[in-house]
Amino acid sequence: MCRSIKTLRPPTTPEVSDEDIRAAALQYVRKVSGFRAPAAHNREVFDHAVDAVTAATRELLDNLQVRGGAPRREVSPPR
Repeated sequence: MCRSIKTLRPPTTPEVSDEDIRAAALQYVRKVSGFRAPAAHNREVFDHAVDAVTAATRELLDNLQVRGGAPRREVSPPR
């Protein structure tokens, strides 16, 4: 995968900002799509993909259990 995406899970990174998560999502979408910046006609789908990967990453990090630990925080059930 993309080596510039850093590990965001605890205990490797105890505090993860929204900016860290979005940066990782952007790197992932860039790698998968093969575009550093999409053409105007692909901008909407590119941005949507970054938003979706950001949300999925946040959900993953919020629900991961570190061995012997509890989830990082309480998460409300899906709507």
